[in-house]
Amino acid sequence: MKIEQIYTGCLAHAAYYVESNGEAAIFDPLREVDSYIKKAESDNAKIKFVFETHFHADFVSGHLDLQKKTGAEIVFGPNAKPDYPALIAKDGQVFKIGDYTIKAMHTPGHTMESTTYLLIDDKGKEHGIITGDTLFIGDVGRPDLAQHVVSDLSQEKLAGYLYDSLRNKIMPLSDDLIVYPNHGAGSACGKKMSKETTDTLGNQKKTNYALRADMTKDEFIDELLNGLTAPPKYFPQNVLLNIGGYESFDNVMKQAGKALTPEEFELKANSDACLILDTRNATAYAEAHVPNSINIGLSGSFAPWVGEMIPSLETPILLVTEEGTEEEAITRLSRVGYDNAQGYLNGGIQSWKEAGKEVARINRISAEELKHEFENGTAIIDVRKKSEFDSEHIEGAINVPLSQINEHLESFPQEQKFIIHCAGGYRSMIAASILQQRGWTDLTDVTGGFKSIKETSIPRTEYVCPSTLL
Repeated sequence: MKIEQIYTGCLAHAAYYVESNGEAAIFDPLREVDSYIKKAESDNAKIKFVFETHFHADFVSGHLDLQKKTGAEIVFGPNAKPDYPALIAKDGQVFKIGDYTIKAMHTPGHTMESTTYLLIDDKGKEHGIITGDTLFIGDVGRPDLAQHVVSDLSQEKLAGYLYDSLRNKIMPLSDDLIVYPNHGAGSACGKKMSKETTDTLGNQKKTNYALRADMTKDEFIDELLNGLTAPPKYFPQNVLLNIGGYESFDNVMKQAGKALTPEEFELKANSDACLILDTRNATAYAEAHVPNSINIGLSGSFAPWVGEMIPSLETPILLVTEEGTEEEAITRLSRVGYDNAQGYLNGGIQSWKEAGKEVARINRISAEELKHEFENGTAIIDVRKKSEFDSEHIEGAINVPLSQINEHLESFPQEQKFIIHCAGGYRSMIAASILQQRGWTDLTDVTGGFKSIKETSIPRTEYVCPSTLL
């Protein structure tokens, strides 16, 4: 049996390819599916099933595109009610892939339809488990997402279901099973995930806090919910897309892949009220950008921050990119449901400048230059997460997490100069671009962020180890 783990996307969302004797199955495919089809073709295999562990919140799955292109059957676990044809498996139902067997194990908790798939080889030996968002390496799935879609669920109730699923379905399995989760470190679907992508179940029983053998249900619920912050704003919208269906990726790419001249770009931005999204790095954006654009760089956690900062998936978007990254930007937008991109600026910012169009800039200073501003009493606003700020920050700085900037615009002075920073400069440039778009002019960003600030003598609070990574 071939089992290949395919990682793409800024959150390392995982898709798995399982092939045996000319038949194949895909687990939780990402939005663009051609790579899986090509993989099957290279192995002379026909994709027979598309297994979904649950309705994802962080990304739009590729199950519908894959089904349309291959005829494979989409499989969900119990309780799933998609708005399109799918096989709803019973708990314990088995599926044959060549000489191998895949067994559906209903493991509600992260969501009510969450299902783990047990992989069994041709000799009947259990090989591994595809756990979705039920069990991660070092963590388990957050139990508060489904309550944003199903009103009669609570995070406490879901956490209780997850405790039972782990104890009754997963922990009794053999220690030598390989755990294949859907996410690694950096995902907002958990709070203590390891950077490792697989492990044995036995080692997880020893090291994962949520699998502690003597843990009571009440203790589990308390520890799991402690430190959880609100999930990214786009999560419920992605769940509904995965339940209800979405535009095919091929159609999205056809519309969004239009190369626009500066004149066409400007006309479309003005006439169609499009949001201009610049995906270049912070330095390039600060030096010159299209006025009224916002910056979310491809080089960082692009998709989650797009989902956090652009409220509606229906927003018409025009792209400014580094040349050659247009398709990547469109693809990564589509992975989180932003399918309304209207095209991109052909030739990037250089063509805009050559056309004689106005450009905007954002002032940046080094951490050493910040020291002078600090001594002069200039307001400093830290846009890192609260846990980062509480761990250590510049004395007297104000904390406005980037995810909350739209709700706390009054915290940013309009009549006086102020300086913003984050950990390294990625998030603060997002904040700076949004503020500039909304009319703030006398703002400055710190190159290198808090990492560089710590190398100076600027007074900081005493370091405290953060209690959560959320």
